[in-house]
Amino acid sequence: MGSSLLATDGYKFSMAEAGWPLRRETFYYSHRKGGQQVVPLDLEPYVRNLLPDPTESDYLYLARNSYEMGAGFKAAIQRKDKLSIRALPKGARFYSREPVFTVTGTSALVSWLEPLLLQLNFRIQIASQALADREALAKALAVVSCEEEKRIALETLDAVGVKPVPISVDPEGYHARVVAVVRELVHAVQDPSRIFEVGLRAATCLEQHELALRACKEAGVTRTSNVYLAQKLGMIPVGTMGHEHVQRYGSDEAAFRAIRERRPERSSYLLDTYDTVTSGLPTAFRLVHEDPGAGDSIRFDSGDKKKQYVFAVSRAKEEGIKPVFILEDGLDAQATREFEELRSQYGWESSKQFYGYGGFIVARTMACPYTRDRVAAVYKLSRTGHVPTMKFGNELAEGKQSIPGVPVVFRRRSGSGPIGLIGQEGEPVPEGYELLSGATSETAASIPAPGEGDQRVAYTPATQALVDELRQRHFPRGAAQQA
Repeated sequence: MGSSLLATDGYKFSMAEAGWPLRRETFYYSHRKGGQQVVPLDLEPYVRNLLPDPTESDYLYLARNSYEMGAGFKAAIQRKDKLSIRALPKGARFYSREPVFTVTGTSALVSWLEPLLLQLNFRIQIASQALADREALAKALAVVSCEEEKRIALETLDAVGVKPVPISVDPEGYHARVVAVVRELVHAVQDPSRIFEVGLRAATCLEQHELALRACKEAGVTRTSNVYLAQKLGMIPVGTMGHEHVQRYGSDEAAFRAIRERRPERSSYLLDTYDTVTSGLPTAFRLVHEDPGAGDSIRFDSGDKKKQYVFAVSRAKEEGIKPVFILEDGLDAQATREFEELRSQYGWESSKQFYGYGGFIVARTMACPYTRDRVAAVYKLSRTGHVPTMKFGNELAEGKQSIPGVPVVFRRRSGSGPIGLIGQEGEPVPEGYELLSGATSETAASIPAPGEGDQRVAYTPATQALVDELRQRHFPRGAAQQA
């Protein structure tokens, strides 16, 4: 049996309605940091077991909560037989930024998977630590948040052939820590309605996230991105736009207009897919000017958010508009207090400024250190239709850039060079390397282990050409300067 259709983030539904739900797309899963790690399970059946089983009651609930879904979405979500998964084999070692697997299929379906797939990082961290340092593993798993976390940990240890370690379950302690954190945030903003929770992608499992959301409700926060638990707990599901939506359209303006012109609800414009200040912000302001009474919002998500915020407030005042400001990504209580001080300093209305928290509520309150942020797990759109795409973040910054195309991993078998090459599906295997994506566990085991410090990963010429092409398309001046 699969997952509930509602077991994803709310923005997945709004993006599907404002996009092309039946278009064929590719996403890839990767860890941006963490060094050498191990694949602890057969990924293809794992992914397929997560696929949703929609019901009519799911669609009725979505329609009552600003997410009425059309025929395209309903058809796309059923096309499980069209799904293609290409993964590193069980037992394979991988390195930071290498694509662990790709999922190709209808846009609505492969996008829907993201929050549940990101929870894989918990299993991977347990397996990697278990094979490297059992004593450190035992310390890390001494106390977990819920029974489901314990079950996942024991299942993973069994999968990699490591004896179980003692694990205590302390849901009351986790609940208390989340309540304390959320109350601190509420105190900082003076109004729980100005806070919403977006931590499904930071959770280890649905049971842990339910504990966190019950604590949020106790502290007065009633809005969450988790649609399934919003229904179960009587909360309000929220979410409008992610980076993938802007990548699909290839420009901020086309993406922003789609979200506004294809959905009757208020729009929220995510600024940083290409560049916040030079592209995202002026485009969003232009749309706000066209309908200043619509109540649309803009969302800051990466880079120097304080600098961006001051620029945005100053410019909004100069232009005589009052969009709602939403701040997310890595916020904690101290950062919230600082943004509230800025809001007061610049005279921005409290009713026009909201905050979203994920990992700070859900993950930093865990007793176990195996959080998503520890390895920076991501699931990114890399091809839409036949067009490669990538997220840049803020112009040419490398930190959060994603990989375009349909990426695969080549592992060095002999000779010199990087231990891993990130190539493209169908690209000839470079000399001295072997294609690891889609290979068998026996093949992975036969490849010699890397030497000390021998873990550098690079792009093949085909992948680098795609990156250069996209960089030139979006930043012609910057690309020329870099060249």
